[in-house]
Amino acid sequence: MTLRIFKIFFLSLLTLSFFSCSKPTNEIRIGFFGPLTGSTATWGQMGKKAVDLAVEEVNAQGGLLGKQVKVIYEDDQSLPEQAKIAALKLIKQHKVSALIGEYASSRSLAAAPEAQRNKIPMVSPFSTNPKVTAVGDYIFRVCYIDPFQGSAMAHFAYDQLGVRSAAILRDIKNDYSIGLANYFIETFTKLGGKIVADHAYSEGDVEFRSQLTATKASNPQAIFIPGYYTEVGLIARQTRELGMNIPLLGGDGWDSTKTVDIGGNAANNSYFSTPFAADDPNPAGQMFIKNFQLRYALPPDGTAAVSYEAAMVLFDAIKRAGSTDGKAIRDALAATKDYDGVSGKMSLDKDRNAIKRIVIMKIEDQKLQFHSAVEPS
Repeated sequence: MTLRIFKIFFLSLLTLSFFSCSKPTNEIRIGFFGPLTGSTATWGQMGKKAVDLAVEEVNAQGGLLGKQVKVIYEDDQSLPEQAKIAALKLIKQHKVSALIGEYASSRSLAAAPEAQRNKIPMVSPFSTNPKVTAVGDYIFRVCYIDPFQGSAMAHFAYDQLGVRSAAILRDIKNDYSIGLANYFIETFTKLGGKIVADHAYSEGDVEFRSQLTATKASNPQAIFIPGYYTEVGLIARQTRELGMNIPLLGGDGWDSTKTVDIGGNAANNSYFSTPFAADDPNPAGQMFIKNFQLRYALPPDGTAAVSYEAAMVLFDAIKRAGSTDGKAIRDALAATKDYDGVSGKMSLDKDRNAIKRIVIMKIEDQKLQFHSAVEPS
């Protein structure tokens, strides 16, 4: 009986210590949750590098509010259920003042209710589904949303490529993919285009020939694939193997060198939307590229750029708030206007979504190249 009581007492102490770690007074703690491993690990890995760079820069200038900034990283393994657990750990155990994350909309949607419930501001670098910030007034993003992205790609296909018939291949289990496909279809059909096929797959699939064979039979002039880079690279290969050399179109889920690594030559003659291009002449962007390359000896991608922006926008809000109080940071974030970021000028609207331009990239000679930019209307 005594041993049982001791065990209960010991477990209670462990639980209390897990949820009651005191916050150091000499540092400002920020939590980062993202895919450091799993199917979209390159996003989290590049994002971590960019956030580390932002922290080094702000701490070299004296930190924030007279304190050094410390970012605590949690890997969600590219899984929605782990994103929720990671966010809760950062909030409850590490007592962070704000969160940066996630990249995939489905994972942001899993974690956002916890941030909202605990009144901890959360800034997503890369989640574009409109439902993410609709979770509540503590949820923000520094990327555009899918209605703008889908419309921009539809206009690009119709107006610049002259496409009049398009097929869709979407990830049926992915909120981002489903939503972006719908927004593309809405604009493309309004312009006068026709959707001749609409097929589905699931993240993790490696075989797409059945859907692509049916797509080929409908004779589209382009295929819109709003998925993530791993599947996109495989789809590109199988599309070309079936003799379809038409343009492949996508969204910012393509933004990784892995798209070309996996797709090879098959990825050529493709276009996708993203917030950032390394060969865009924007001065702030070029400075970021220079510093990133000096620090890591490799070029940043779009994920790195928006991760750096998420950190810097959050740091700027903390500075303007003059406090690490959640509501004070939230209010300062909501007031962000005309921020000069590495991907261009940005403001946050009343729904806490970024108003910023979209960059359209072309894959040619197995390289990601700046093609054009679309300003928000």
